[in-house]
Amino acid sequence: MSIRARFLLLLGLRWLPVGLMIPVSVLLPLERGLTLAQAGSVVAIQGAVVLILELPTGGLTDALGRRPVLVAAGVLSLVSATLLACAHSIAAFAVYWLLQGIYRALDSGPLEAWFVDHALAADPAADIETGLSRSGVVIGVAVSGGALLGGGVVALGPWGPISALTAPVLVSIVLQAVSLTCVLVLMTEERAVRGVAALAASVRGVPGAILGAVRIVRGSRVVAALVAVELFWSFGMPAFETLTPVRLSALLGSSDRASALMGPAGSAAWGASALGAALIPLLVRRIGARWTGFTLRLAQGVTVAGMGLLGGVAGVIGAYLLTYTVHGAANPVHAGLLHRQVDGPHRASLISLNSMVGQPGLSLGMIALTAVAGSAGVGAAMVLGAAALAVAAPLYLVKAPAPQPMWSLRATTTGV
Repeated sequence: MSIRARFLLLLGLRWLPVGLMIPVSVLLPLERGLTLAQAGSVVAIQGAVVLILELPTGGLTDALGRRPVLVAAGVLSLVSATLLACAHSIAAFAVYWLLQGIYRALDSGPLEAWFVDHALAADPAADIETGLSRSGVVIGVAVSGGALLGGGVVALGPWGPISALTAPVLVSIVLQAVSLTCVLVLMTEERAVRGVAALAASVRGVPGAILGAVRIVRGSRVVAALVAVELFWSFGMPAFETLTPVRLSALLGSSDRASALMGPAGSAAWGASALGAALIPLLVRRIGARWTGFTLRLAQGVTVAGMGLLGGVAGVIGAYLLTYTVHGAANPVHAGLLHRQVDGPHRASLISLNSMVGQPGLSLGMIALTAVAGSAGVGAAMVLGAAALAVAAPLYLVKAPAPQPMWSLRATTTGV
């Protein structure tokens, strides 16, 4: 099996359980006695943990290796899912989200870095954008399919003493065990040194890997621009990820009807995301990755603004699907541009740094956009989020400075 096929299979197995949990992730703690405020508070623990650990775990991945870190993430995910199946108190749910935060920090980057390392090692001019775009297709299909499967499992429940909302958690545990087994079998990696000494050396190498990624950002205005895009992008994401149900509720006059509509709409949106990722190589080959990123960021600003300005439910849902189509297309383009700015030793650290920047961006966006929605209306908040997305577009066109001719350097140093 080729590296690309193994990468896509492992990616699909990783995201299928995520989709499976979508129908129950908020409802399960409510069923077990938590209030909505308590459920929101424990979920926030994950974001804080990811923010703190994202860069150190990226450094660990670069220092120790992609495979062992991904295996550790898989084991931790299994442990946390098992805890979720049994959790009935706010403390237990808090520990679950704490473990999920550690898992997501460990899981962020190793598989993608492993694929890119192998692809570029075989061919430095390899078309990694196509591979990454196919990964976007796989993620969209896996999450969409998992969400439909999760809804079906809930509809068939309860299973004896197992409640309908607990059943998807148990199915998720089985799927995660399959995913971890496939990582152990399919993810091969050559490491020169193994054992306790190798682990100790890798841990000592984490600060150097982190500093290396930071130096790349400080020394490259292209990388700095790409990381800034991630910041604006994350700020604008709550406009369509969080506020869409509120917008529909206002239009329909009913939270229940909006919630019922968001189920199939969310599944269709992830399908649209997969379609966008599948089509993006055609655009990249025609106008190049940088101009593709520029175009997509502007397009997403337009579609999110449409969600805020269009008056009917059909118009909002249509704009919502277009938003996710562009969103799915933009992810592999951004990742490909980022990967081409760094070599293997610091690849996972840079991915983690890019992801880490998204955490405060997302938090700021949640605070600002929900505040605007409460004071000026959801439509105004969506337009503000759209502006944040669009304003980042020119950052994709930033170029590295051209090398200065030697005669110019001599003239500068001699005062001529």
